[in-house]
Amino acid sequence: MVFALVKNVRRALKYRGGIKGLLEHMYTNGDYPFKFGTYMGSDAAGNRYYENRVDYPFGQHRWIEPGDIHNYDAAQIQPEWHLWMTSMNDVPPCAEEQFFADSGEKLQPMCKSDAPGGTDHGNSMVGHREKSEHFHHMTNQSQVRSRGYDIGNHVVGLPPGVKDSFYTQPGSPYNDSSIRPLKMMGSLDKDGGRSYKNNKWAERLTTDAERKTVEDKKVSETKKLAGAVMSRKAMAMQNRGGGTAW
Repeated sequence: MVFALVKNVRRALKYRGGIKGLLEHMYTNGDYPFKFGTYMGSDAAGNRYYENRVDYPFGQHRWIEPGDIHNYDAAQIQPEWHLWMTSMNDVPPCAEEQFFADSGEKLQPMCKSDAPGGTDHGNSMVGHREKSEHFHHMTNQSQVRSRGYDIGNHVVGLPPGVKDSFYTQPGSPYNDSSIRPLKMMGSLDKDGGRSYKNNKWAERLTTDAERKTVEDKKVSETKKLAGAVMSRKAMAMQNRGGGTAW
């Protein structure tokens, strides 16, 4: 066991380019520095894919080594490589074209097809495919969003002030077409310096002196109203008493 451990460490040191590279991969990728397999290919993001069906059980026999180990996200795995990583497809993307060509030769065309590419029969079971590129090669754009006002996202490298790249459905409050323009209800100042859009907002902008003035005005109006009510009652009682016969 000790001999095997020493052997793996020596092999990892040689493969990773020294103690610095080994420690860097140990810190960022866990046990990947000590996993060895067959190099299957890479994608546009620089991620490298490996496979070892002999030394590791199913589910652990395929793994990825990120191109940028300091700024990596699982969404950077391209869809075609994701199929291979999850064992939904045993043919790596680097061999897909040959696989499709070999498979197409074995298919008997049922009708004429004008799809570009394909076999000598003029048809293709795949058809035309556009090569898409995303922000930092991330297929899932839902994480490309700012983490605060005008601070961007340092995790995925989104600079401040740049528009978020994630998709929002129509009707979402984050959708540009669904955002209603801000309309002010009024202003506490004549010059519009303290504009407010609702009564709650106006209450927060009001100073203590203004609140006291409003309260005093309410008290004064209440006293006037109470005095008027008492005057009406006194007048009514006086009129009622004046009509009584003795």
